[in-house]
Amino acid sequence: MAINSGDSPAKSDSRIRLWNGIIIAITVVIGLRLFYLQVVRYSYYKQAALNDQLKQYQIPATRGLIEAKDGNNIVPIVLNQRLYTLFADPPFIKHPQQVADQISRIIGGKPSSYIPELTVKGTQYSIIAHKLTQAQSDAIGKLQDPGLGTQGQYYRVYPDGDLAAQVLGFVNNNGVGVYGVEQALNKQLSGTPGLLKAITDVRGVPLAASRQNTQIPPVPGENIVLTLNVGIQEQLQQILAREYKATKSQGVSAVVMDPYNGHVVAMANYPTYNPANYASVSNPKLFDNNAVDYPIEPGSVMKTLTTSAALNTGAITPNESFYDPAHWVIDGFNIHDIKIDGGAREQNIASILALSLNTGATWMLMQMSQKGNTIINGHGIQTWHNYMVNHFLLGRPTGIEQGYEASGYVPPANLNDPSINLRYANTAFGQGVSVTAIQLSAALSSVLNGGTYYQPTLVDATIAPNGHETVNKPKILERNVVKPNIGPELEPLMEGVVKAYLNGGFSFMNFPSNYIVGGKTGTAQVAKPTGGYYANIYNGTYVGFVGGNKPQYVIVVYNIKPNVPGYAGSYGGQPIFADIVHMLINEGYIIPKN
Repeated sequence: MAINSGDSPAKSDSRIRLWNGIIIAITVVIGLRLFYLQVVRYSYYKQAALNDQLKQYQIPATRGLIEAKDGNNIVPIVLNQRLYTLFADPPFIKHPQQVADQISRIIGGKPSSYIPELTVKGTQYSIIAHKLTQAQSDAIGKLQDPGLGTQGQYYRVYPDGDLAAQVLGFVNNNGVGVYGVEQALNKQLSGTPGLLKAITDVRGVPLAASRQNTQIPPVPGENIVLTLNVGIQEQLQQILAREYKATKSQGVSAVVMDPYNGHVVAMANYPTYNPANYASVSNPKLFDNNAVDYPIEPGSVMKTLTTSAALNTGAITPNESFYDPAHWVIDGFNIHDIKIDGGAREQNIASILALSLNTGATWMLMQMSQKGNTIINGHGIQTWHNYMVNHFLLGRPTGIEQGYEASGYVPPANLNDPSINLRYANTAFGQGVSVTAIQLSAALSSVLNGGTYYQPTLVDATIAPNGHETVNKPKILERNVVKPNIGPELEPLMEGVVKAYLNGGFSFMNFPSNYIVGGKTGTAQVAKPTGGYYANIYNGTYVGFVGGNKPQYVIVVYNIKPNVPGYAGSYGGQPIFADIVHMLINEGYIIPKN
């Protein structure tokens, strides 16, 4: 019997042909797929692969400098310095302790403090230190450690320390201007970042030699030239620091303004800070420029504006007299003067300011209501409201180049308010209305310069990256604030206030005769958050001017809750004003009379 030891030759050939067919079919499929991927879809997959390696990097623009006037020179007060951030790529750090020792020798610090960042899991970018110098960055590079790198970044440098700190503001770690000029003009200062599209290696490091790199160069920011006078600014800050301590106050602010163009030549607050060390400031209120963002009820300095409005409407004349009863009853409340004013008697416009008569300011509002009578009516209220809001532009930001400028508050002229007469009588002597120092400076300037309201400004010029300079022309916000004769009528009245205090024993109010100096004190009750006023807490304010043939500078001083033996305006605001005027005269900043 025969034994079958396998398939017949015919079956074997058939099986071989089957497998050959299958292999050929698979080969064809693979070939077609490869043709599809490599030929038909070549561009798509090439771009996809490129996208995996192509990354976009923003190239920061160099931030513009900030400069100011120093005599006849323009000097930088904010510069840029290129410093470096040290970072690690932990997966590439093979010997953390050794690397930590090397870092410590270059930048200081304990090696153990660097170990956590060198060994952190789940990241390829771990920051070790900020603000390395060029030499330190070079030393790190010489280590040739693939797990370490440095990245350059420009940081702001303040060569004059705290000079104009709250005016300038600072630049945060994200390169954004915060507070002050840095915030208000952040766009101009920042410039336009460039763009780098780069083929990278597996670690995301740009391959500079790649032909795929395309670069849009950054455009540097504009340089800003401020209106500040460095010499005046420095000495103003010294005065405020000294008087802050002498008056034991909670804060002082001052503005020195050119009334003929709105230029702020000095603006300061105390306490202050060094913007180079902003990150170490524990009280963020130190960043605030209180001269523009802290409106208060200004007190009797407001009487200069009430007088100006009353003179301009013809409700009063500069030499007019009236009988002062020493108190008025308005809406059932008693408005009175302080005891030293001598009680009921004949007074005049000069004595309203010199003695700071609340009853006198109320009387002027009465004359704006109906001349010759002692009433307050809707006409007077609307007239005074119109002057505050539409002539002196109170209750709105001035537009000065500062972050966080405040609007202040002017009560609406709501004639249906049963206490509107009292409310507006209070505003006539500076209560129930809130005003910033910069608003008050601009308003008084508009009277003294002949009736033009110039927008307060800190920018004298801007300089483009190509060197082209654009001068910031004075911007007029309101014309005919008052008639041209009102300023010359107000000046001697304010000079009379200075002479009255000199004759009253305030010897520091003695100024050389070849200069004109006028002013007005203000002692304002501090309002409670819940309503009403504190009994024995006051703010001291002062407004004034100094010049030769005409007012050259308007000066406003706010002293917050000074601890002084007398009236806050007389003993807390007035000495600061006097120090500023003496400084301006003694240092030759004022042109004397011909």
